[in-house]
Amino acid sequence: MIYTVTLNPSIDYIVEVEQLELGSLNRMKRDLKLPGGKGINVSRVLNQLNAEHAALGFIGGFTGNFIDAYLNKEGIRSDFVFIQDDTRINVKLKHDQETEINGLGPVVTEEEAVALLQKLNQLAEGDILVLSGSIPPSLGGDFYLRLIKACQKAGAEFVIDTTGEALLEALYYKPLLVKPNHHELAELFGVTIESQDDLITYGRKLLDEGAQHVIISMAGEGALLITSEAVYHATVPAGTVRNSVGAGDSMIAGFVGTLTQTKDPLEAFRAGVASGSATAFSDDLAQRKEIDKLIPEVQITKL
Repeated sequence: MIYTVTLNPSIDYIVEVEQLELGSLNRMKRDLKLPGGKGINVSRVLNQLNAEHAALGFIGGFTGNFIDAYLNKEGIRSDFVFIQDDTRINVKLKHDQETEINGLGPVVTEEEAVALLQKLNQLAEGDILVLSGSIPPSLGGDFYLRLIKACQKAGAEFVIDTTGEALLEALYYKPLLVKPNHHELAELFGVTIESQDDLITYGRKLLDEGAQHVIISMAGEGALLITSEAVYHATVPAGTVRNSVGAGDSMIAGFVGTLTQTKDPLEAFRAGVASGSATAFSDDLAQRKEIDKLIPEVQITKL
């Protein structure tokens, strides 16, 4: 069983206009409201892959009710903690370029935080907990560590998709997967990365620090999978990029969902790259038929 955790979900309100004139009335060409948040994105793609999972996290207010109803309509099992404060709204304004205005995260009380920790009592050996995205400031910077310790107490594995100090601290507890992109990897170690060899060097450093699998996404140049046995490069399928939101989350879903079903890291890597690409080529997140179509196009080479 896979459990995703989204501490700071959102409604992503996508607005498309022909042109944008500041200080004037602008009319929408199209709009779309979707449940947002990295863990929720992972859940929605896991659902396409028929991977058994549940979505955990904090939601509140009418915005939280929208997210819960949307996931239930898609057939996704959810077990959120309902909080007093409202879930945020993120505005994504599309014209010639995409402009994002992200809402403030809600205030989460310690009582509400403990309620989420108690939900992790349902974890068992063999389960996987996926931790993704930002932490509301009211929870404190160590909240991921509290979740990780609860996960390990249950004998479960965890995946973490975050950056900075929170990622470095998590490595000690041996995450099943970490997935920085090349920019995040450089920032993590305070270095300039100029080549694929540099990516491999610092990716292996993440292994040395405790990660079991490392995926480094490199946009159009593909992705690297680094394990204790070898390094692999995957090409990305050809296509027109329409959406940058959720591609990394989709890659995690493809990898974790397939790994639980096949136990094969290379097949999981292939499915992860295909899932990320399928999202990048779509207006919303990847659909199963598009993932299946792209999987044969992903070529993996051992370096």
